[in-house]
Amino acid sequence: MSTVALMWEARAADGRGNELLEWARAQVLARDPVRREVFRAPQDRVLVITWWEAAEGVAADLPELPEPAADLITRAVHRWRFESVEVDGG
Repeated sequence: MSTVALMWEARAADGRGNELLEWARAQVLARDPVRREVFRAPQDRVLVITWWEAAEGVAADLPELPEPAADLITRAVHRWRFESVEVDGG
């Protein structure tokens, strides 16, 4: 079993950072991840990381956040998948 992190990042249209943040927080996935974190950054960027246990690693069929409405973002959403190889600290 592997731990997989799905990262979803979007940049809001001018002045709509809080709206994008609330949109991302309100999204319901088809099933619950082991963990979910939501971040914000300068330039009205929003990052969501979900952690999953998956036997297939990064190739697993996992639910992902959708694309927001085109007028809410400045570009297409960026997505990455990572497989955990080491955990350090507590």
